[in-house]
Amino acid sequence: MIDTHSHLFVEEFDEDFHQVVGRAKEAGVGRIYMPNIDDTTIPALLDACAQYPDYCFPMLGFHPTSVDGDVMDRVLRMKKLLTEGHPYVAVGEVGMDLYWDKTYLKEQQKVLEEQIQWALEWNLPLVIHCREAFPELFEVMHPYQKEPLTGIFHSFTGTRDEVMEVLDYPGFMIGINGVVTFKKSTLPQVLADVPLERVVLETDSPYLAPVPYRGKRNESSYIGKVAEKLASIYGIGLAEVDSITTQNALKVFKSVE
Repeated sequence: MIDTHSHLFVEEFDEDFHQVVGRAKEAGVGRIYMPNIDDTTIPALLDACAQYPDYCFPMLGFHPTSVDGDVMDRVLRMKKLLTEGHPYVAVGEVGMDLYWDKTYLKEQQKVLEEQIQWALEWNLPLVIHCREAFPELFEVMHPYQKEPLTGIFHSFTGTRDEVMEVLDYPGFMIGINGVVTFKKSTLPQVLADVPLERVVLETDSPYLAPVPYRGKRNESSYIGKVAEKLASIYGIGLAEVDSITTQNALKVFKSVE
Protein backbone atom coordinates (compact mmCIF):
# COMPACT_ATOMS: atom_id res chain seq x y z
CA MET A 1 0.00 0.00 0.00
CA ILE A 2 1.04 3.60 -0.56
CA ASP A 3 0.10 6.47 1.73
CA THR A 4 -0.19 9.32 -0.73
CA HIS A 5 -0.80 12.01 1.89
CA SER A 6 0.69 12.04 5.39
CA HIS A 7 2.07 14.91 7.49
CA LEU A 8 4.49 12.88 9.61
CA PHE A 9 6.82 15.86 9.88
CA VAL A 10 4.50 17.90 12.13
CA GLU A 11 5.01 18.29 15.87
CA GLU A 12 2.49 15.58 16.76
CA PHE A 13 5.17 13.06 15.71
CA ASP A 14 8.20 14.72 17.33
CA GLU A 15 8.42 12.14 20.10
CA ASP A 16 8.01 8.93 18.07
CA PHE A 17 8.59 9.67 14.40
CA HIS A 18 10.87 6.67 13.86
CA GLN A 19 8.47 4.31 15.61
CA VAL A 20 5.59 5.63 13.46
CA VAL A 21 7.59 4.95 10.28
CA GLY A 22 8.49 1.51 11.62
CA ARG A 23 4.85 0.66 12.27
CA ALA A 24 3.94 1.80 8.76
CA LYS A 25 6.52 -0.52 7.25
CA GLU A 26 5.30 -3.41 9.41
CA ALA A 27 1.72 -2.71 8.26
CA GLY A 28 2.72 -3.08 4.61
CA VAL A 29 3.00 0.57 3.64
CA GLY A 30 5.57 0.71 0.86
CA ARG A 31 5.93 4.49 0.54
CA ILE A 32 4.75 7.67 2.21
CA TYR A 33 4.28 10.93 0.31
CA MET A 34 4.38 14.08 2.44
CA PRO A 35 2.62 17.31 1.39
CA ASN A 36 4.05 20.60 2.57
CA ILE A 37 1.93 23.19 4.41
CA ASP A 38 3.66 26.53 3.76
CA ASP A 39 7.08 28.21 3.82
CA THR A 40 7.44 27.71 7.59
CA THR A 41 7.19 23.90 7.42
CA ILE A 42 9.77 23.19 4.70
CA PRO A 43 12.75 22.52 7.04
CA ALA A 44 10.80 19.97 9.12
CA LEU A 45 9.43 18.32 5.98
CA LEU A 46 12.84 17.95 4.34
CA ASP A 47 14.44 16.74 7.56
CA ALA A 48 11.82 14.01 7.98
CA CYS A 49 12.14 12.82 4.39
CA ALA A 50 15.96 12.91 4.49
CA GLN A 51 15.89 10.34 7.27
CA TYR A 52 14.08 7.87 4.99
CA PRO A 53 15.08 8.96 1.48
CA ASP A 54 13.74 5.89 -0.32
CA TYR A 55 10.54 5.75 1.69
CA CYS A 56 9.33 9.30 2.45
CA PHE A 57 8.97 11.79 -0.40
CA PRO A 58 8.37 15.55 -0.06
CA MET A 59 6.06 17.89 -1.97
CA LEU A 60 6.26 21.67 -2.20
CA GLY A 61 3.10 23.73 -1.84
CA PHE A 62 1.33 26.53 -0.01
CA HIS A 63 -1.83 25.37 1.76
CA PRO A 64 -4.93 27.53 1.22
CA THR A 65 -5.55 28.01 4.95
CA SER A 66 -2.13 29.69 5.18
CA VAL A 67 -3.17 32.30 2.61
CA ASP A 68 -3.88 35.83 3.80
CA GLY A 69 -4.03 39.24 2.16
CA ASP A 70 -0.28 39.67 1.70
CA VAL A 71 1.12 36.27 0.82
CA MET A 72 2.38 36.30 -2.76
CA ASP A 73 5.95 37.27 -1.83
CA ARG A 74 6.16 34.19 0.39
CA VAL A 75 4.70 31.99 -2.33
CA LEU A 76 7.05 33.31 -5.01
CA ARG A 77 10.07 32.75 -2.76
CA MET A 78 9.01 29.11 -2.54
CA LYS A 79 8.99 28.88 -6.31
CA LYS A 80 12.73 29.51 -6.30
CA LEU A 81 13.17 26.17 -4.51
CA LEU A 82 12.10 24.35 -7.68
CA THR A 83 15.58 24.56 -9.16
CA GLU A 84 17.50 21.80 -10.90
CA GLY A 85 17.98 18.84 -8.60
CA HIS A 86 15.18 19.78 -6.20
CA PRO A 87 13.77 16.90 -4.11
CA TYR A 88 10.05 17.62 -4.56
CA VAL A 89 7.86 14.99 -6.23
CA ALA A 90 4.69 17.09 -6.47
CA VAL A 91 3.21 20.55 -5.97
CA GLY A 92 1.13 20.18 -2.84
CA GLU A 93 -0.78 20.61 -0.96
CA VAL A 94 -2.54 23.44 -2.73
CA GLY A 95 -6.14 24.40 -3.40
CA MET A 96 -9.01 26.23 -1.73
CA ASP A 97 -10.63 26.13 1.68
CA LEU A 98 -13.68 28.28 2.43
CA TYR A 99 -14.89 26.21 5.38
CA TRP A 100 -13.59 28.53 8.09
CA ASP A 101 -13.33 31.85 6.31
CA LYS A 102 -14.15 33.34 2.91
CA THR A 103 -12.16 36.53 3.48
CA TYR A 104 -9.27 35.58 1.21
CA LEU A 105 -11.19 33.78 -1.54
CA LYS A 106 -9.58 35.77 -4.37
CA GLU A 107 -6.14 35.47 -2.81
CA GLN A 108 -6.57 31.70 -2.51
CA GLN A 109 -7.52 31.52 -6.18
CA LYS A 110 -4.48 33.58 -7.16
CA VAL A 111 -2.13 31.38 -5.13
CA LEU A 112 -3.68 28.24 -6.59
CA GLU A 113 -3.28 29.52 -10.14
CA GLU A 114 0.36 30.39 -9.48
CA GLN A 115 1.03 26.87 -8.25
CA ILE A 116 -0.77 25.29 -11.21
CA GLN A 117 1.82 27.09 -13.31
CA TRP A 118 4.59 25.44 -11.27
CA ALA A 119 3.09 22.01 -11.94
CA LEU A 120 3.01 22.70 -15.67
CA GLU A 121 6.47 24.27 -15.81
CA TRP A 122 8.20 21.49 -13.88
CA ASN A 123 5.93 18.64 -15.03
CA LEU A 124 4.88 17.78 -11.49
CA PRO A 125 1.55 16.44 -10.21
CA LEU A 126 -0.75 18.68 -8.18
CA VAL A 127 -2.10 17.53 -4.82
CA ILE A 128 -5.28 19.51 -4.27
CA HIS A 129 -7.09 20.34 -1.05
CA CYS A 130 -10.69 21.49 -1.48
CA ARG A 131 -13.12 22.14 1.36
CA GLU A 132 -16.46 23.86 0.82
CA ALA A 133 -15.00 25.43 -2.32
CA PHE A 134 -15.54 23.23 -5.38
CA PRO A 135 -17.23 25.90 -7.56
CA GLU A 136 -14.48 28.42 -6.76
CA LEU A 137 -11.77 25.81 -7.28
CA PHE A 138 -13.10 24.70 -10.65
CA GLU A 139 -13.37 28.34 -11.68
CA VAL A 140 -9.56 28.41 -11.49
CA MET A 141 -8.95 24.94 -12.88
CA HIS A 142 -11.37 24.92 -15.81
CA PRO A 143 -9.11 26.88 -18.20
CA TYR A 144 -6.45 24.21 -17.63
CA GLN A 145 -8.70 21.22 -18.35
CA LYS A 146 -6.97 20.53 -21.68
CA GLU A 147 -3.49 20.95 -20.19
CA PRO A 148 -1.44 17.86 -19.25
CA LEU A 149 -2.09 18.26 -15.53
CA THR A 150 -2.02 15.24 -13.26
CA GLY A 151 -2.46 14.81 -9.54
CA ILE A 152 -4.76 13.92 -6.68
CA PHE A 153 -7.90 15.50 -5.28
CA HIS A 154 -6.89 14.75 -1.72
CA SER A 155 -9.33 13.83 1.07
CA PHE A 156 -12.31 13.86 -1.24
CA THR A 157 -15.59 14.19 0.67
CA GLY A 158 -17.75 15.80 -1.99
CA THR A 159 -21.03 14.95 -3.66
CA ARG A 160 -21.76 12.75 -6.66
CA ASP A 161 -21.93 15.83 -8.91
CA GLU A 162 -18.58 17.03 -7.61
CA VAL A 163 -16.90 13.67 -8.11
CA MET A 164 -18.23 13.57 -11.67
CA GLU A 165 -16.59 16.93 -12.28
CA VAL A 166 -13.31 15.66 -10.83
CA LEU A 167 -13.47 12.61 -13.12
CA ASP A 168 -13.58 15.01 -16.08
CA TYR A 169 -9.91 15.74 -15.29
CA PRO A 170 -8.45 12.46 -16.60
CA GLY A 171 -5.00 12.92 -15.09
CA PHE A 172 -6.31 13.12 -11.54
CA MET A 173 -6.92 10.47 -8.90
CA ILE A 174 -9.26 10.74 -5.93
CA GLY A 175 -7.65 10.46 -2.50
CA ILE A 176 -9.68 8.46 0.03
CA ASN A 177 -8.83 8.34 3.73
CA GLY A 178 -10.41 7.44 7.06
CA VAL A 179 -13.51 9.53 6.40
CA VAL A 180 -14.82 6.65 4.27
CA THR A 181 -15.03 4.52 7.43
CA PHE A 182 -17.11 7.02 9.42
CA LYS A 183 -20.65 5.92 10.23
CA LYS A 184 -22.33 8.97 8.66
CA SER A 185 -20.02 9.26 5.66
CA THR A 186 -21.71 9.45 2.25
CA LEU A 187 -18.50 8.42 0.48
CA PRO A 188 -19.50 4.75 0.05
CA GLN A 189 -22.50 5.88 -2.01
CA VAL A 190 -20.47 8.45 -3.96
CA LEU A 191 -17.77 5.90 -4.79
CA ALA A 192 -20.37 3.71 -6.49
CA ASP A 193 -19.82 5.94 -9.54
CA VAL A 194 -16.02 6.02 -9.29
CA PRO A 195 -13.83 3.30 -10.85
CA LEU A 196 -11.25 1.98 -8.39
CA GLU A 197 -8.69 2.78 -11.11
CA ARG A 198 -9.19 6.46 -10.18
CA VAL A 199 -8.70 6.01 -6.41
CA VAL A 200 -5.59 6.27 -4.22
CA LEU A 201 -5.18 5.61 -0.51
CA GLU A 202 -4.14 8.24 2.00
CA THR A 203 -4.28 8.90 5.74
CA ASP A 204 -3.87 12.69 6.09
CA SER A 205 -2.04 11.89 9.34
CA PRO A 206 -2.27 13.10 12.05
CA TYR A 207 -5.88 13.92 11.11
CA LEU A 208 -8.96 11.86 10.19
CA ALA A 209 -8.04 8.55 11.79
CA PRO A 210 -10.23 5.71 10.51
CA VAL A 211 -12.59 3.65 12.62
CA PRO A 212 -11.72 2.08 15.10
CA TYR A 213 -9.09 4.77 15.82
CA ARG A 214 -11.36 7.75 15.19
CA GLY A 215 -10.61 10.63 17.55
CA LYS A 216 -7.02 9.53 18.06
CA ARG A 217 -3.87 10.69 16.30
CA ASN A 218 -3.81 9.16 12.84
CA GLU A 219 -0.69 7.55 11.40
CA SER A 220 0.29 5.81 8.18
CA SER A 221 0.03 2.30 9.63
CA TYR A 222 -3.75 2.75 9.87
CA ILE A 223 -4.15 2.93 6.10
CA GLY A 224 -5.12 -0.73 6.01
CA LYS A 225 -8.48 0.18 7.56
CA VAL A 226 -9.17 2.47 4.59
CA ALA A 227 -8.21 -0.31 2.18
CA GLU A 228 -10.48 -2.77 4.00
CA LYS A 229 -13.43 -0.40 3.65
CA LEU A 230 -12.74 0.04 -0.06
CA ALA A 231 -12.61 -3.74 -0.49
CA SER A 232 -16.06 -3.91 1.08
CA ILE A 233 -17.44 -1.08 -1.08
CA TYR A 234 -16.11 -2.52 -4.34
CA GLY A 235 -16.78 -6.14 -3.43
CA ILE A 236 -13.23 -7.32 -4.08
CA GLY A 237 -10.33 -8.67 -2.06
CA LEU A 238 -7.95 -6.56 -0.01
CA ALA A 239 -5.00 -7.65 -2.16
CA GLU A 240 -6.72 -6.31 -5.27
CA VAL A 241 -7.41 -2.96 -3.61
CA ASP A 242 -3.75 -2.83 -2.58
CA SER A 243 -2.53 -3.64 -6.08
CA ILE A 244 -4.81 -1.26 -7.98
CA THR A 245 -4.42 1.72 -5.66
CA THR A 246 -0.64 1.24 -5.55
CA GLN A 247 -0.44 1.29 -9.34
CA ASN A 248 -2.65 4.38 -9.37
CA ALA A 249 -0.32 6.18 -6.97
CA LEU A 250 2.73 5.25 -9.04
CA LYS A 251 1.04 6.68 -12.13
CA VAL A 252 0.74 10.03 -10.34
CA PHE A 253 4.22 10.14 -8.82
CA LYS A 254 6.08 9.18 -11.98
CA SER A 255 9.26 11.03 -11.02
CA VAL A 256 9.97 8.48 -8.27
CA GLU A 257 11.27 5.24 -9.72
